[in-house]
Amino acid sequence: MTDVRPLDPPTRADALALDAADPLGHLASRFEPAEGVVAYLDGNSLGRPVAGTAEAMAQFVRGPWGTGLIRSWDESWMRWPEEVGDLLGRVALGAAPGQTVIADSTTVLLYKVLRALADHQLALDPTRTEIVLDTDNFPTDRYVAEGVAAERGMTLRWLDVDPAAGVTPELVGPALGERTAVVLLSHVAYRSGWVADTEEITRQVHEAGALVLWDTCHSAGSVPVRADDWGWDAAVGCDYKYLNGGPGAPAHAYLSARLHDLPTLRQPVQGWMGRRDPFLMEPGYVPEAGVRSLVSGTPPVLGMVPLRLALEMLEEAGIEAVRAKSLRLTDWAWQVVESWPAELGVSVASPRDHDRRGGHLTLRHERFEQVYPRLWQRGTIPDFRSPDGLRLGPAPLSTTFTEVWDGLAAVREELERAG
Repeated sequence: MTDVRPLDPPTRADALALDAADPLGHLASRFEPAEGVVAYLDGNSLGRPVAGTAEAMAQFVRGPWGTGLIRSWDESWMRWPEEVGDLLGRVALGAAPGQTVIADSTTVLLYKVLRALADHQLALDPTRTEIVLDTDNFPTDRYVAEGVAAERGMTLRWLDVDPAAGVTPELVGPALGERTAVVLLSHVAYRSGWVADTEEITRQVHEAGALVLWDTCHSAGSVPVRADDWGWDAAVGCDYKYLNGGPGAPAHAYLSARLHDLPTLRQPVQGWMGRRDPFLMEPGYVPEAGVRSLVSGTPPVLGMVPLRLALEMLEEAGIEAVRAKSLRLTDWAWQVVESWPAELGVSVASPRDHDRRGGHLTLRHERFEQVYPRLWQRGTIPDFRSPDGLRLGPAPLSTTFTEVWDGLAAVREELERAG
């Protein structure tokens, strides 16, 4: 690939040159067109639908559902949680087969996995009563942890994190001890985009005799994950952001093979579909072996149709190429913002270091809450996080450099208009 280096100050022509040299540029046309949208910069909240999703859903209705009817459960659907889970694990989590499953929402899976890990630790050592988490983690993570702690008589040990930075080994280490049961952290911080050093933090947690649960909502499909190589215990994440599974897409859960089938590690929602030999309809709950034990109710088959399409595209592109473009996109956005007059007052609240930056940038300005609705009205779509953060989440498979330029031009115009 030709190394295209935009001139300083950057121009729209530079963006066009970057697009012309982009090895993933051809994939942007393989998403459904978004009528009236000038710049979609919210792929970190909801990914765009892959072209052909509507046709795939229609074919599903006419074929496996409409014609196969209940026979399709035996022919294929019953195995989808593991089959699509293995695909996701392979292309987005660095996980060997048999460790990833698709089921439920992020919140429900997070509860099931956190509760299972906590119960396991308490069964081994009743004095391990602390769940460690950070004050800037996504609200769902904090709320679920509060609930599990209340149910099991545990306490929460909070890490005080700068919202403009993220969790570091230096912060986690001193919080660990003989009472630590489980550590719950995000791989990529939802506000700043900070990428945690998960390998070192996981090592610290294990050295303390605890387990760690990683939230992959803002990393899966954007930042390479090597769950097996990094020694992760478990992970939970959503599939509607960079994985383009659609609104309400079922979530994913990773459970390391070394934790499978431990008699003291059981998720708490003991549903029919997670039981061994469910069609025997026998009394008592005996969990299915392996990661299937995390399934509770009927698998969300409809929700896996668009997710499968998107995962196949991600596999075609390759997560390393996706990460390379993600960094180029956010570098480009940073360069554009840096070229703005200092008196405009916009700052970047994300890490500059590539090793610590995820797939999105957060800009800060006191008037972003005011201008944010006007941006949406004119077809530029970032998202806003209180009190003053505008998040730019360019999705590498669907976002162009020119789109980023046009969107940031609108941001600048609206700020200048707001005075």
